Amino acid sequence: MNNLADLLLIVPVFDTWAANRITKSMPISCLGDSIIGIDAAYYLLEGPPKEPLLSALGGSPLALESAIVEELNNLRAIGIKVHFVFDGLDYGTKDDPFGPSVASATKIATAFETYEDCMADQAIQVFRASGTPTPADLSQFLKKTLHKHGIPFTVAPYSSLAQLAYFARHPNQFIDAIYGPSELLLYGVDKFITKFRLAFHPHDGPGRGNGKKAPFNPENSVFDSVDRRSCLEELGRIPSEVFVDSLLLAGSKLLPAFPPLKNSNKGYSIRDVIALVGGSGPSVVNLCNQYPDDANIQRLNYVDRYKQAITSIRHHIAITMEGDIEALDGANAPSDVHDCVGQRLPEELNMYLSRGLIQSRVLNWLASGTILILAPYDGGDSKVFQDLVRVQLEEPRRIALSLLADALNRYYQRKEITTKFWYDPLYVQRMNIKDLLPSPKDALASWKVKEDKETPGLSLGSISFAIRSLQDVDFTAQTVSSQAKGGQKLLKTREEICANAVWRFLQLRGYVDRQHRLTVWGNVLDGMLSKLGYSLEQETAALLAIELLRHGVLNADTMFNQYSGAPFRGSDIDKRNCMLVARVACLGRLIHQSRGYSGPLSRHMLAYHSMISAVQASVRDLVEMSAVTMFLEGYVDRERDDWMDIALTLPFYDEDSCALGVLMLHYFDELLTREDPTSEYTKEEIKAHGRRWVVNGDFKASQEQAYKLWDAVYHGIKLAKEDGEDIRELTMWDDVDHWLSQRR
Repeated sequence: MNNLADLLLIVPVFDTWAANRITKSMPISCLGDSIIGIDAAYYLLEGPPKEPLLSALGGSPLALESAIVEELNNLRAIGIKVHFVFDGLDYGTKDDPFGPSVASATKIATAFETYEDCMADQAIQVFRASGTPTPADLSQFLKKTLHKHGIPFTVAPYSSLAQLAYFARHPNQFIDAIYGPSELLLYGVDKFITKFRLAFHPHDGPGRGNGKKAPFNPENSVFDSVDRRSCLEELGRIPSEVFVDSLLLAGSKLLPAFPPLKNSNKGYSIRDVIALVGGSGPSVVNLCNQYPDDANIQRLNYVDRYKQAITSIRHHIAITMEGDIEALDGANAPSDVHDCVGQRLPEELNMYLSRGLIQSRVLNWLASGTILILAPYDGGDSKVFQDLVRVQLEEPRRIALSLLADALNRYYQRKEITTKFWYDPLYVQRMNIKDLLPSPKDALASWKVKEDKETPGLSLGSISFAIRSLQDVDFTAQTVSSQAKGGQKLLKTREEICANAVWRFLQLRGYVDRQHRLTVWGNVLDGMLSKLGYSLEQETAALLAIELLRHGVLNADTMFNQYSGAPFRGSDIDKRNCMLVARVACLGRLIHQSRGYSGPLSRHMLAYHSMISAVQASVRDLVEMSAVTMFLEGYVDRERDDWMDIALTLPFYDEDSCALGVLMLHYFDELLTREDPTSEYTKEEIKAHGRRWVVNGDFKASQEQAYKLWDAVYHGIKLAKEDGEDIRELTMWDDVDHWLSQRR
């Protein structure tokens, strides 16, 4: 199977056949006044098209939100409501967990090579075909978009398809139809939608050609669907059991394709699979016994994995609207049914996952006992990046796991966790959660601060509030609580919860000490924010700059020699200075319209963005675990419905691209094409060009943001040096700041 099919969880050979033989189209008005359950992963692949350059820039989409909202508003206009369902914890077995990310990175490298050969259109097509970002990469973005526009969603305990099947069969009929992939047939779904084909009226009036979107035409809009009965009829009225076994053996996330099917160079069709299954009894066990010499059947332990897949389908796990976990036909389910899908976590934790309060990332690590570090978009070929994710970020991973495990039973607290990396799949890094002493849980137990402190101009629950409030010595003393849990009032408001979670995070990362006083790094962060500003975006940039500095990667060192897109004009000093300013700018956000990016690219800047992204993911893990453990330990009022509001208030949710860094690099390189790169005439001339480099963005305002960010980071570095921190190459920072002052 190709990588996209692996990610989509579909049976590609079946889809090829179904598209030509049994897919039906009907007027979309037939779905009026109905609720459609939508598989989020399938929608992200088959719904509104993504911008092709996302894989070249990283970060969140620029135009996808408006496209999604437009489509869902069109459906709503004809009475269709939707409920999205996301995958939860990993399920099934990954025989090649690193394969898809490595293959995508290889395609992205090819796209950059094509771009460097001045074949922009061809490069865009290769970027588009890279398979990134994956639905998993975009899931947090989609949850935010849905919540922002009042569209409900659920995160399943494991499979979104199993959850959708549960909703469809529920006596209360939560949904009337399902939009998703053909693997729904495995879960007993008899009919499902595969495509919305929305039509639009042509522009004939004065608005034509002015960029306005054509009005929706519901009368000519249709949807495609597939139903089980038509499949069975077209395939010769085969038994439903043979059909399900054939779909499984054709290959899916639940079970790899039956190895003998891959022996033919001609490929195989769904009819070939049915012939194999039907001719064996029908029995998959008998079929496997017919190939005693096939080493892959033995290596994959195919019979046992088939049995596990069938069990996970017959007794799939779902979450109720009340937050309880249920297995289908639970009375007849084996006691180890969860082991056929994935290791069971407490129902309370699944409920927080289902509402979007936390991601599944740390939960997956704890449940599976394995951390998989996948290849980043740029490929991750740099030793500096590999050392960052293997060595420096191991401690945050340990702490996040320990926080979660300490709030659960002893089984998890003594669990061994292995970490594997895409660049050396045979290397295994081992850790035991119980070895992390002292426990971070004990160190954070004193943070239980009620909503009784205000700092003018700052949002309660923000990083800025957390830092500035601790400048007040009297307030700091009041934040240290020695009361037992039973003697304290529960934290109730979103602001209280987020404030305590952020304080806990800041202590975990050394910005606050155990007496709740600011450390050197806390004072540095405060200084940076005073220069930069107090928005969520600015807080994120400032704290990530400090994290990168502490990890030793906020510098102008040569990190990605093998990659294109580095500064290439001027002296070595010019190149060094340009590199450092551009890397700092990668922490900022390009001011851009809700349209796809069109502008210069740099694989070098994408590689640096991978470092920022890895660090941001690690601190978000700590923030989320700081928050969820307060719920698990009973410090927070659980009777609430603002789960996503909490998730979005906590820092590090949104990830920016490297576009601002790329534009700054391009600007400084272009200055050096002129005789005097520091003259006012040259600077204004190149800035005018900049407005053409990024046609849908505000180059001038974005550039000012980059300069403001540089000033804040440089100020913070000087503060750290003054407070005794060992700041490497401070003189270089001084030189770069002087160089930059002449080119602003």
